[in-house]
Amino acid sequence: MHITSGRWVYGLLLALVTAVLWGVLPIWLKEVLQTMDPITVTWYRLVVAGALLFVYLSASRRLPAFRPLGKRGGGLVALAVFGLTGNYVCYLLGLKMLSPGTTQLVIQVAPILFLLSSLFIFKESFSLGQALGLVVTVLGFGLFFNERLEELLTSMSQYTLGVLVILLSAFVWTFYGLAQKQLLSQWSSAQVMMVIYLGCAALLTPWAHPLELFALSPLQGWLLLACCLNTLVAYGAFAEALAHWEASRVSATLAITPLVTFASVALCASLWPDHVQPEQVNWIAYVGAVLVVVGSALTALAPSLLRSWRTRREAAALAAGE
Repeated sequence: MHITSGRWVYGLLLALVTAVLWGVLPIWLKEVLQTMDPITVTWYRLVVAGALLFVYLSASRRLPAFRPLGKRGGGLVALAVFGLTGNYVCYLLGLKMLSPGTTQLVIQVAPILFLLSSLFIFKESFSLGQALGLVVTVLGFGLFFNERLEELLTSMSQYTLGVLVILLSAFVWTFYGLAQKQLLSQWSSAQVMMVIYLGCAALLTPWAHPLELFALSPLQGWLLLACCLNTLVAYGAFAEALAHWEASRVSATLAITPLVTFASVALCASLWPDHVQPEQVNWIAYVGAVLVVVGSALTALAPSLLRSWRTRREAAALAAGE
């Protein structure tokens, strides 16, 4: 079982880096997807990130050894590869049908599922505060979809299909996150990500169309490169954050990602209206988005908050007794 290093400040900073990079990523991807298909975009992101990590690890003579993993470790690698591949492809398929803000809010289900899975696998407790957080999150989703709730529940429109595909992306991401956390017991975060990236790229190669690169405009080409580097840095920071901080706290920090996306969309839409469209939601939906973030963070942090409150109460009782 993986044990964190306890360097929580470092873990927090890495989690914040991940949240910001994930927050701006769908805006860049949305532009690239106008010309390049989702599988090819994913393939390029994985090949570039994996190749850069391979060069770095080769130069430092730190390439991972597979033999110590054994059969169980090999199974974890396969689970992580299939999980991340499914997450990437489904996410982009959903993004083609939804706005960046909606996509990023729905994918917020992923860290919640990751947290709930951690309760069983990593033996973390489930408290009343976490239950309250889940209720707030569900309420937030209800408010966010207030204008399209009937459509989601009664018809299989493109919007509904997009939401379902993003939910599937969140579900398979959970398997990747859990497998990756266990692999950190054997490999460094860079070694884990190199193997997963190259494994995912190999899995997608038969369906990728690399020559679509030449159909991109200069802007789309630069954005694709930015997406590739984002993949390397964001997931590397996420992997390293899990090595230094509890999964619950990393999940709580990642809860701000949708707010980063909404703020970024608003800014980019005002600066580059020809490329980025503003979110078409009302103020109730924005309140719902904030509640989703609050609920997600509360779900993740409730156990540690409860422990801190009990510790302070016991310390106050002891001080009063003296």
